Amino acid sequence: MLIRTLLLGFGLLAASAQAAGPATFATLDRASWPEPLNSQATFDTASRAEILTFAQALLASEELDEAGWKARLGLKSANLQSIAEVRERFWQRLLENYRFARQSCVPASDFCPLIEDVASLREQARQLVTAPSSRYFAWAEASQRFHLGYLNEQMRLAALFPRVSSEIALFSSQERNGDELADMQFLLTFDDGPTALGGNSDKLAAWLRQQGLNGTFYVLGSNLQQRLQKTSATALNQLYDGQCVASHGWEHKSHTRWGDWQGSVMRTRELLQRELPHRYVPLFRPPYGQRQADSQAFFADQGQQVALWQIDSQDWSSKVSAAAAGQRVLTLMLLWRRGVLLFHDVHSKAAGALPWVLQASQGAPVRWMDCRDYR
Repeated sequence: MLIRTLLLGFGLLAASAQAAGPATFATLDRASWPEPLNSQATFDTASRAEILTFAQALLASEELDEAGWKARLGLKSANLQSIAEVRERFWQRLLENYRFARQSCVPASDFCPLIEDVASLREQARQLVTAPSSRYFAWAEASQRFHLGYLNEQMRLAALFPRVSSEIALFSSQERNGDELADMQFLLTFDDGPTALGGNSDKLAAWLRQQGLNGTFYVLGSNLQQRLQKTSATALNQLYDGQCVASHGWEHKSHTRWGDWQGSVMRTRELLQRELPHRYVPLFRPPYGQRQADSQAFFADQGQQVALWQIDSQDWSSKVSAAAAGQRVLTLMLLWRRGVLLFHDVHSKAAGALPWVLQASQGAPVRWMDCRDYR
């Protein structure tokens, strides 16, 4: 497909003023994409298309000043330095990802202009347009909406950082988020469990084993203790057989404002090491991604790393169905090409979303990382 010289228009989306996040989340019906993702080449074509569309949204947003960002995101203040740093990081990742995605190009490939640096990526994003007669036109309209909404989600986090910490940026090398993974490599993670006996945690772990997959379950210490009161440590080890278990803190509270946040981390680590020593991995995922900016020394003393994510299913939201969560995740896998996926095993949507993601990407060389190797 030719990259033409018309600029797609992007409107401004107003977001909710809630500090916890926007009122709506970006979703995309992947049925609008005209071909299956059943090979490296077809995955790469869809990947290049999503990269260029997101790059166009990112480019258009550079026209905004502080007043523009506050109006767009529904915020009272916006940290322009943080926004600029996130934007620069995104440009570098998009360039790197595009280079990977272009390796499978042949002369007849779509979305495949030569891009050598960020300047040429910006120019191709500026020129991107899809004609109404194109087989990609329905996807292009849906993708524009998706990436505008997704960019707003990310820039909202950036505008609030570091006053409100989140997964949008790291504080130190003691933290990780999946950016360090290899191209086409992804890790499954699940937050907030375990559920009561026979609940979603049990069903999801059993399904993962049936598929020959595993993931990291970030458990709340209080939930784990309640489960232990109803069952045994042996049964819990069977529940997480083949999986990894890490800490999500004792309670689902922000670990920036909780006076006992260090106690939360230590009690949960001790419980996991005592009851699930062969499943435990030394990672801590802060609820909401919120943690103290100067907490690196504490986590180093605990022998733990802060483990964040970059691909959020938003499956906790009542506004995102299981189908929408799966399609959102696959779209972000195409965009970022590697990373940590965030689901919640206390909700039922992962059980619907993940089988769809696996089916939709069947044949593409997606590599699901063994959770035991993510240390």
